[in-house]
Amino acid sequence: MIASPTSRILVLGASGLIGRFITDDLRRRGLVAVGVARAFSTSQRVAALDIELPIMALDASALAGLMRAHEIDVVVNCLGVLQDGPGSDTQAVHREFVARLLAAIPASGRGVRLIHISIPGTADEDHTAFATTKREAERLIASSGIPYAILRPGFVIAPSAYGGSAMLRALAAFPIDLPAKDAAAPFQPVAVADIATTIAWLAMRPLDDEATRAVSWDLMQPEPVTLGGVIAAFRRSFGTTDWPRLTVPAPLVDLGAIAGDLSSRLGWMPPMRRTAIAELRRGVRGDPAAWIAATGMTPTSLSETLGAQGAAIQDKWFARLFLIKALIIASLVLFWVASGSIALFISFPATTAILTTRGWPEGFAIPFAAITSMMDISVGVLIAFRKTATFGLAAGIFVSLGYMLGCAMLTPDLWLEPLGALVKTAPAIVLMLVALLMMDNR
Repeated sequence: MIASPTSRILVLGASGLIGRFITDDLRRRGLVAVGVARAFSTSQRVAALDIELPIMALDASALAGLMRAHEIDVVVNCLGVLQDGPGSDTQAVHREFVARLLAAIPASGRGVRLIHISIPGTADEDHTAFATTKREAERLIASSGIPYAILRPGFVIAPSAYGGSAMLRALAAFPIDLPAKDAAAPFQPVAVADIATTIAWLAMRPLDDEATRAVSWDLMQPEPVTLGGVIAAFRRSFGTTDWPRLTVPAPLVDLGAIAGDLSSRLGWMPPMRRTAIAELRRGVRGDPAAWIAATGMTPTSLSETLGAQGAAIQDKWFARLFLIKALIIASLVLFWVASGSIALFISFPATTAILTTRGWPEGFAIPFAAITSMMDISVGVLIAFRKTATFGLAAGIFVSLGYMLGCAMLTPDLWLEPLGALVKTAPAIVLMLVALLMMDNR
């Protein structure tokens, strides 16, 4: 399908899983797609029309000006956050921003269609702030009077992986099963390419086309699929179908969600949080009949989607390392904080004795031991927070190399210490290097 080259589309949230694919796909179809995000990764900055803006800080007037400046015909809103936390406000992102966007469209002085990415389900099933604010945004759009299309994708399968899609890949790559009740939850998938095709199709419709002036469609394959079925499909792709597996108890899943919530307070965005588990257990289901009838599309099935992609070695590595990344970060935080705390608060006399017995003056050994211990704790704290983790890992590598070099010069006999404490520093440096190379999220 080749779209009209006169169509100009503004994609809000163009750095996300859906937004990035849509932006690139629309450009391949001949459309002018202006991708806007708060920040793009270095690898995502592929065109001059990828613009970094503080989207959530833009008022209706600024949004209207953005549409006028780029002569926008269609706005695709892909913005969304899973749950409230530092830097994430479901009410602000899902409802308040949409209200400003709805005010901006008529103020732009242009005929603009709004395509809004929402979630499947019904209001009586909404029990999280994520779901209720998404539904509030739908009601605002439906009563606005502007041309709109509300798209409610099922579980999105894309070539890249982020959040929940990454977590399911990880589950498929490990010899573990979800509790039977969770695995039985309905989980109808949709290929991200089908979402992009739908948006391109809508972009070519005349604004006054009554058939598409105000629509709400569920986008997913019509055949029923369970969460366990989706994971099983990934297992076939990864070649892990025949592995023996251990079923994770439901309380352990809940405990993992609580741990995910706690880590989100430190700025991390783990896919396993209480909202994610609640939405997973609610399931993903809908009726795509209206979408199929209107567009004439045949939804790509789960087996076709995964079969078309295959599982390359990078897919397998990512899936296996995804959950291990959290373990690596947590262990490094514990390693640095515990080692510094033990040296400073529990074994400080023994720490200073290592230096004084080798001829260091006590007046120098005591402050040196205290400073290095606090430095270790600081490295652990820096790694614990997402914003400073990269700096903390680099600092940890630098400090470790400094310890090794300093001991080689000042106390070389420590290299022959029976438990090999200094020798074991080298693997710790390698682990920090691995963590440093895994810090990218997109």
